[in-house]
Amino acid sequence: MEMQPPPTAMQGRRSPRPLEESIESWLPISSSRNAKWWYSAFHNVTAMVGAGVLSLPYAMSQLGWEVGVTVLVLLWAITLYTLWQMVEMHECVPGKRFDRYHELGQHAFGERLGLWIVVPQQLVVEVGVNIVYMVTGGTSLKKFHDTVCGDSCTDIKLTYFIMIFASCHFVLSQLPSFHSISGVSLAAAVMSLCYSTIAWVASAHKGRSPDVHYGLRATTAPGKVFGFFGALGDVAFAYAGHNVVLEIQATIPSTPERPSKKPMWKGAIVAYAIVAACYFPASLVGYWAFGNQVNDNVLVSLSKPKWLIALANMMVVVHVIGSYQIFAMPVFDMIEAVLVMKFRFRPSLMLRLISRSAYGLQCS
Repeated sequence: MEMQPPPTAMQGRRSPRPLEESIESWLPISSSRNAKWWYSAFHNVTAMVGAGVLSLPYAMSQLGWEVGVTVLVLLWAITLYTLWQMVEMHECVPGKRFDRYHELGQHAFGERLGLWIVVPQQLVVEVGVNIVYMVTGGTSLKKFHDTVCGDSCTDIKLTYFIMIFASCHFVLSQLPSFHSISGVSLAAAVMSLCYSTIAWVASAHKGRSPDVHYGLRATTAPGKVFGFFGALGDVAFAYAGHNVVLEIQATIPSTPERPSKKPMWKGAIVAYAIVAACYFPASLVGYWAFGNQVNDNVLVSLSKPKWLIALANMMVVVHVIGSYQIFAMPVFDMIEAVLVMKFRFRPSLMLRLISRSAYGLQCS
């Protein structure tokens, strides 16, 4: 019998590749690549348009007409350009796809340094946004309850509404992949457009307040300075969502003849048109109607009709449910990759159930 030569060191390094490929096909970001360009559109709308749109009239009251409009348009254009950059970088190396931010960071800064630069920042943003969405969802549920019941119902603590909101995520978080949450994301995108439209149409119907003023909200120099930077933060937060762009593009198939950047960019253009349709009317009409006395949530300034305000708050709840899943999926991907590839847990439904439920508890 002919003796086989012993495996070389190079062969030893090649052997884990089939295992890594099988794990890649199980992880939520890279397990499905069947999305179309319109998936990119509503995923990006869900990731970007949030309840922050309702605070844009308040930001306008701290900036004034000229500066406020300039900031809104400028940030819209800048973030569209930076999104285009991310889309282009997804496949900037021939034959390789950067499905996750840390993979692009490792390509730019090296294997170890790239992880340390990217992962902490990404986790801070995504976990922080999920916590904010837990509170926002619970708050909107409470507003819906209080608006519908009025003074006839017993007051319930906000904590219980956050727990109610969190309970649905213990079910939705078990959806296996980014692609599998498309239905939830589509519903969230539709809701975001609806409650943004309610905000500005109801403001226009209400008309200008009799004593409306358009001067800056603050009257002192320090107040104007802090108000200016606070408003910039509000507008910047409203345009957030880029930290899931690579993961969204990872769900789109790619070939040398038709790379994924083409359908991804087509969807992004549609998404930004929808963003403009949500943000600009809500900001400008809300500020026009209430001036510098507008509330930090324009729905609060619109006290009537009650049924419309209740409906808008429920739409916020549905939207935030989808947004939570969009921002949580990359975190699930990181957690499961570490558990399977470093701690050698077996990929299974039970592993997903425990890890994702534990994350939901932490956020709530």
